[in-house]
Amino acid sequence: MENRNLGKSQLSVPAVGLGTWRRLEAAAAGGRHRELIGAAIAAGIRLIDTSPMYGDAERLLGAALKGRRDQVVVADKIWTPSPQEGVAQLDRAVDWYGGRVDLMQIHNLVAWPAQLPMLEAARDRGLVGLIGATHYSPAAFGDLADLMRTGRIDTVQVPYNPTHREVERTILPLADELGIGVLLMRPLGEGQLVRRPPSPSDLEPLRPFGVTTWAQALIKWGLSDQRVHVSLVATAHPARLAENAAAGSPPWFGPDERQYVLRLAATG
Repeated sequence: MENRNLGKSQLSVPAVGLGTWRRLEAAAAGGRHRELIGAAIAAGIRLIDTSPMYGDAERLLGAALKGRRDQVVVADKIWTPSPQEGVAQLDRAVDWYGGRVDLMQIHNLVAWPAQLPMLEAARDRGLVGLIGATHYSPAAFGDLADLMRTGRIDTVQVPYNPTHREVERTILPLADELGIGVLLMRPLGEGQLVRRPPSPSDLEPLRPFGVTTWAQALIKWGLSDQRVHVSLVATAHPARLAENAAAGSPPWFGPDERQYVLRLAATG
């Protein structure tokens, strides 16, 4: 899998990461959360993203990383309007992940003027590596862009797939200009885009790019925009991790292939 630096930082990560929204708890319900994390690491997926918003996912991730914490980059979040609870969330995360969080993000920009100074102080103490911010809604991209322009964050996490391309207007060009790392959420449209996949014959033109499944085509579509550094793909199924990881290797789609995937997605 190709490794990419997160923006101008020196943190190099594989291009495909693992999201935990709903999926890690689903794996845990079947007693498979440790297997899921182990399969991700075995497939070369080293960045794992989570949040206090994701139920018990943070604690489950911490437990699954026992004995292999140094093999992964943990991307967690602060998600609270309370400065005091923000400190408590950071403290819990630091404890769960062996004394540090590699990337700590402000989830959905919640109370960012209060939480950002706290994270900057934590970074100065060595508890946090990089600092980022996330948002799922295009309505908030103006506020996210304003925060990016302050120069105080290293990464952003935003949705990007063939049916949600709003980040192409401002966020991706600005991230490229400022050297900010981009983590892509919802590459499969939270599962909506893979419910009616194209036929194998429709995917045939993409085979020279290592694509054998529609999910791989969607993941590679996002990563073929070189302003994107990591695609976060959530799954509860260990068997799918190697398939997802395979989409993180070159060759990358050119403009014609990206347009072809757009057409397939529009007819799905």
